[in-house]
Amino acid sequence: MKIFIDTGNLKDVEGLVPLGIIDGITTNPSLLSKESGDPRDILKRICQLVQGPTSAEVVSTAADAMVREGRDLASIDKHIVVKVPFTRDGVKACKTLSSEGIKVNVTLCFSPTQALIAAKVGASYISPFVGRLDDISTSGMYLVREIVEIYDNYDYATEVLVASVRHPLHIVEAARMGADICTCPAKVIDAMFNHPLTDIGLQNFLKDWEKAHAAAASRP
Repeated sequence: MKIFIDTGNLKDVEGLVPLGIIDGITTNPSLLSKESGDPRDILKRICQLVQGPTSAEVVSTAADAMVREGRDLASIDKHIVVKVPFTRDGVKACKTLSSEGIKVNVTLCFSPTQALIAAKVGASYISPFVGRLDDISTSGMYLVREIVEIYDNYDYATEVLVASVRHPLHIVEAARMGADICTCPAKVIDAMFNHPLTDIGLQNFLKDWEKAHAAAASRP
């Protein structure tokens, strides 16, 4: 399963990409608005760092305007994926952009029927928001399972990009279900590295090595 960072922060990207585990980036207007600088420049720099799919979201709400904005975003870098919301206008825009060879990420997906429609109009990615469904006492991961099953039934090329990921368990469940991608905040990716037994084990190894070294040094 591929791992994307959900961020607009260059420090997040610069810190995690060198580890070799990051396959792409998702951004949105909220994330980019928190950063200083021109959003286009930030997106270009992210693309240069990641050399992988980088979702940039339109802010227009009418189909024609989404298409114009999508084309403009796609011109920033060859790695840009245009992100559109799941609305009727978003579906129309996705159909047009995808027919022009522009990759589209349909976001704010909350039902399997929405995912089916997005696949039928050529979306490269569908983004089910699992954490937001969990927030209203609905299983976000069950939605992922449904989408994966539907796409497998009909060999849709659309990749399932699990979004609104809140903790590593979401990642584990998505991987077990066969989702293609999880996009995660940097802190969730950082948490994937942590386990108390790893820390204790390393401490014990180092202590044992120090003892052995000290004993060897004390011999005549």
